[in-house]
Amino acid sequence: MINRKSMAKAAGVGAAATIAIGLLSTGAAHADTFVPLPGGEITKTLSDGTVVAIRLVGESANINPSLGSTPLHRNAWVSGSAQVELSGAPGATGGKIFPGYTVGCQVNIDGGGASGGVEGTADWSGDTVTGGVGATSGGNLTLGPGQAQSFYVLDQEAADDFGNESHRKRNKFAGDNGSVTWADETIGLNGCGGYAQARTFVSVEVETDNVITWVTLWGKPFSLG
Repeated sequence: MINRKSMAKAAGVGAAATIAIGLLSTGAAHADTFVPLPGGEITKTLSDGTVVAIRLVGESANINPSLGSTPLHRNAWVSGSAQVELSGAPGATGGKIFPGYTVGCQVNIDGGGASGGVEGTADWSGDTVTGGVGATSGGNLTLGPGQAQSFYVLDQEAADDFGNESHRKRNKFAGDNGSVTWADETIGLNGCGGYAQARTFVSVEVETDNVITWVTLWGKPFSLG
């Protein structure tokens, strides 16, 4: 005797399995791509003999090339750790660490800088950035072809001297070393119909008894799709 309840139950399981396979297939087509990045290291000797070493370690990006299922949207989650060490200074030392990212749409951001609309007046052409990076905070960007923009990772809330809320883009340290780590920070890019890239920067403002200066380490550019 045929058990129609069993047949209906089996058919339901089969239909559910088919739906599950369909969902998995859709997910596979839009799967995130994990990109391990090499980080980097730079060492600079300042005019007073202070040696500044900046290291970028544990760097990675998890990229979704088509947020919203259109070629104009990208999304990435980025992680890394910046480490700073000062040595050889004749007096007291300390500094501020400003980690961030430069994002470009159809623009070359290799070689330590980017043209085509990077915010601020800083010189992006080399390893040192004079006068600061000039970046904004927040990784939700809208860029057209030939444009690039930079943003800081940190947004620390703190009271100013008058008790009002202020936002700071750096991690301050005293003494000879400091560090800051970030995980799954979002880069959201809208409006870019061509290829898009991003790269990490770690700018450090170093302060000794004799010198206040900036040193910047650049990470390797990576594709956002």
